[in-house]
Amino acid sequence: MKIIIIGNGKVGFTLAKQLSVENHELVLIDHNAEALKNADSALDILCTEGSGASIQVLKGAGVRDAELVVAVTGSDELNIVCCLIAKKLGARHTVARIRSPEYFREANLLKREVGLNMIINPEYAAAQEISRLLRVPSAFSVETFARGQVELIGFPVMESDGLAGISLFEYNKRRPNGVLMCAAIRGGEVYVPNGRFVPQVGDKAYVIGSQGEVVKFFHTLGRDKNRIRQITVLGGSKIATYLTWAVEKVGMRVRIVEQNHAKCLALADKLPDSMILEGDGTDSTVIESEGLLDTDAFIALTNRDEENLLMAMTAQRHGVKKVIAKMSRPNYIEMMRESGVDSIISPKDITANQISAYVRAMARSQGSAVENLYKLLGGAIEAVEFTATATTKFLDTPLKDLRLKPGMLVAAIAREGKTVIPDGSTSIRAGDKVIVMAKSLFLQDLDEILQ
Repeated sequence: MKIIIIGNGKVGFTLAKQLSVENHELVLIDHNAEALKNADSALDILCTEGSGASIQVLKGAGVRDAELVVAVTGSDELNIVCCLIAKKLGARHTVARIRSPEYFREANLLKREVGLNMIINPEYAAAQEISRLLRVPSAFSVETFARGQVELIGFPVMESDGLAGISLFEYNKRRPNGVLMCAAIRGGEVYVPNGRFVPQVGDKAYVIGSQGEVVKFFHTLGRDKNRIRQITVLGGSKIATYLTWAVEKVGMRVRIVEQNHAKCLALADKLPDSMILEGDGTDSTVIESEGLLDTDAFIALTNRDEENLLMAMTAQRHGVKKVIAKMSRPNYIEMMRESGVDSIISPKDITANQISAYVRAMARSQGSAVENLYKLLGGAIEAVEFTATATTKFLDTPLKDLRLKPGMLVAAIAREGKTVIPDGSTSIRAGDKVIVMAKSLFLQDLDEILQ
């Protein structure tokens, strides 16, 4: 598939890197020659210098033959114009990154009038992910499928859980539950567990199930008895605004610390029910005088990874129940995890995953297309949601009679409002939402899980 990416920033480069290993024909357009040089040396893609809003540049990049044009520059207006021109020149599909709350509210109008096929808002998506993490404080990852009906929760295995040291088969006999442990990592080795798998303290594990069953499971573990009520946010970013709108609806109180005076005034206008503090949230005097770490959750959302890293580690040492930090650099992410801070938000990765899911859905528009895609455990595992259709080859066949590829697991099925954790006798029906765990096989169609 021919894909043109306009904008070689963090999102554009991450997306190009992710799609380049999936055998697409990629063209990356940017006006920054030095940035393009770095991308050209690191990735097997074609780089073109110029403006993505230029008709000549787009024609030179082959826009008439492009299946998809993705505009992820730093300007919402430029992204909209790029997609409009690309569509007029013959591009089949267009995706625009739009970050402004004002534009994002008009997403349906923009899609209709400009001809956009998809609008991506990294800040909104990041805020939604943070709000899910606040609902399950002991988790380091909360992903949803089937429009929220199915949840995939990542959590560290602890001594007090009662999980460690016994097989999953034995644990489920002792404590019957409606979830499935579908992935785990231990010392760098990734597992897709079966009933013989024995979790150990320190493992990072994922369980999947309906929202109700996941809540019951964590209650059985003795986790999350205390709800998050008070949140301190460092940095008055767009993510902070979207997050506050989301969590205030469920009764959480938000305090935002921001240095910029104009930003504080704008935040106070948009968020009248929140406390806005003007000051340096990394200054020890401000931290102590305002009691910034006397909170249920501390969320570092500044534009500097170094500040987020420092303050997240400080909050962790202070004993804050839930610590979340926004990160862009992979080396800092690893450093964060080594310090014990597992809840890390990367808007660029979230955006790349959403667009990758869209690309795979386009590739199999006539079959069981990809609905959702999440990369877990550093990209070693993919969780992919498909909708089974009449064209799916193995409908109504018990899973025990199928020959699945190695490292493949049918983890959950959403059917008529109910969540099914499948066993060998379960079969897939047309219309089912099927969640598959795979060791990064770049699945594009549900039929591809078979050998």
